[in-house]
Amino acid sequence: MCASVKYGSRGPALIPRMKTKHRIYYITLFSVVLLGLIATGMFQFWPHSIESSAEWSLDRRSVHDAPLVRIPMSSPIPERGDLSCRMHTCFDVYRCGYNPKNKIKVYIYPLQRFVDEVGVPISSTGLSREYNDLLSAISDSDFYTDDVTRACLFIPSTDVLNQNSLRIRETAQALAMLPRWDKGMNHLLFNMLPGGPPDYNTALDVPRDRALLAGGGFSTWTYRQGYDVSIPVYSPLSAEVDLPERQPGPRRYFILSSQTAIHREYRVELERLKEENGEALLLLDKCSNLSQGLASVRKRCYKGQVYDYPQILQESSFCVVLRGARLGQATLSDVLQAGCVPVIMADSYILPFSEVLDWKRASVVIPEEKLPEMYTILKSIPHRQVEEMQRQARWFWEAYFSSMKAIGMTTLQIINDRIYPYAARTYEEWNNPSVVKWSSVNSPLFLPLIPPRSPGFTAVVLTYDRIESLFRVITEISKVPSLAKLLVVWNNQNKSPPEESLWPKVTVPLKVVRTKENKLSNRFFPFDEIETEAVLAIDDDIIMLTSDELQFGYEYFNYLYTYKMPGDIKNWVDAHMNCEDIAMNFLVANITGKAPIKVTPRKKFKCPECTAIDGLSLDQTHMVERSECINKFASVFGTMPLKVVEHRADPVLYKDDFPEKLKSFPNIGSL
Repeated sequence: MCASVKYGSRGPALIPRMKTKHRIYYITLFSVVLLGLIATGMFQFWPHSIESSAEWSLDRRSVHDAPLVRIPMSSPIPERGDLSCRMHTCFDVYRCGYNPKNKIKVYIYPLQRFVDEVGVPISSTGLSREYNDLLSAISDSDFYTDDVTRACLFIPSTDVLNQNSLRIRETAQALAMLPRWDKGMNHLLFNMLPGGPPDYNTALDVPRDRALLAGGGFSTWTYRQGYDVSIPVYSPLSAEVDLPERQPGPRRYFILSSQTAIHREYRVELERLKEENGEALLLLDKCSNLSQGLASVRKRCYKGQVYDYPQILQESSFCVVLRGARLGQATLSDVLQAGCVPVIMADSYILPFSEVLDWKRASVVIPEEKLPEMYTILKSIPHRQVEEMQRQARWFWEAYFSSMKAIGMTTLQIINDRIYPYAARTYEEWNNPSVVKWSSVNSPLFLPLIPPRSPGFTAVVLTYDRIESLFRVITEISKVPSLAKLLVVWNNQNKSPPEESLWPKVTVPLKVVRTKENKLSNRFFPFDEIETEAVLAIDDDIIMLTSDELQFGYEYFNYLYTYKMPGDIKNWVDAHMNCEDIAMNFLVANITGKAPIKVTPRKKFKCPECTAIDGLSLDQTHMVERSECINKFASVFGTMPLKVVEHRADPVLYKDDFPEKLKSFPNIGSL
């Protein structure tokens, strides 16, 4: 063994230019590898070895001056890998400890050159450009520590991204020689190209004991849920080709297939779909008339016509991503970058970062056996939804796929969220763009896109002809300090509203909107008159609420109710004149994954003006229908999103024996 590697303030020191005595050896090695890649067409020249890239900056990490470590033939070999491993069984969370930033600390082992007893390296490519970028990003991040005693997670400097370049046994022995290995406890390995011919295992074949695996081709058989992290297969084109973001909308082609090494059975079926649907489907393949090399990787052909790749992907609404020899395909990254909605057909494939990303918002997953029905399935998706998916696909690429840094930071954040769940990112933080860049968007998918709002809330009162109780509701609501506007939705087409002089005198704007049809869903329509972000939807008979109770809590989901309610729920509500409140609760619970918050004590419903004739809730069939609608809505949603809650939020001093004037909300529960 040789002297240890020097350290800087943020990680292993950058090693100087390659020494002359090693150049001949590495040039020869590179030539052999390059010929092998050309001969096999191995994954579009991925990954690129640092030693082989003349344009790669030489001030980066390099293995040339790293210590040489010989692996004795008798060195122990780790166990293959425990499929039962979970965070609570194979990971020592106590090593992470508590810190004010709720951030795990990651240690990167010093660079070493592992060789066997006769001096043959364990890897044919050394340190790849991709893995170097990954280690550099981690060592420049807040996760990194150069103090091994403070580390929660350990990352070997041995590059196992591409199994094709590794000697399996010797690589496993090298891992076992790491000073903190301890059967792989709290160690993380990154691998994007697992397995090898003929079976192509979906996880790294290197025996690794209990180490976590960030893998790029997991299947449901090899993925240890909640322990491993499914990562994308990085596409070199992400760094080499600049694809400007394209506005969502219809494209020249409806479906495009660009993969060149798909199974013949799939290509035959795609050709049949092409014959049936003509110009709507573009079926590309490799160009047989071009010489092999980097230039050919960026070209695709159809009947002699040459297309630039990946630019052509931007010309299609949907792009097919079929399984190849491996489940994980770099094509997925190219498709997302192009803002094309990926149609993923790879049975049992664990999608990248699926632990936190909602892929239903950015892709269509179709079983492989449904390939003949692909065109029909995609045609059934509304245009508006396709545009939303195009936006989300591009954003997923920018946030999580665009670089090795993005992939590495996302992986560490997922592990961090497991260890510090109370400080974990929310669903919205993982799946909603933090900054909206599109100039004209009419979709409620991302709540920040709702038009600019004014402070306070708008009270929307649905009424038919109960004038006395309507006026009582208006009078009480007008006392709420945060009220910005009153909007009365007049749902009676056979009777005009009262004259202006008869309405209660209030200090905020009051407007009456007459509807064209008597529908309960009108209470949730996003009227142009609503200029606030928060909206209170209330009926004209809810006279038991006090102004303090209304001030204490309110929410806004009208836009989603009107335009994004799934299935025929809104039509069902309008037809039965029932269950609009339950429908809203289904919608909010499904979006947020949270139970409602009760903000007032239970009180008996009071409506002295209501009779069995004009009161919807007094009809004998009313409660029966409400039971039916719960079953109906659960069927449409495909699940029961409603959650049981035993929590009630009360204001400070609510039940304490203090003078009323000292309480912020003294009039809660007083009726």
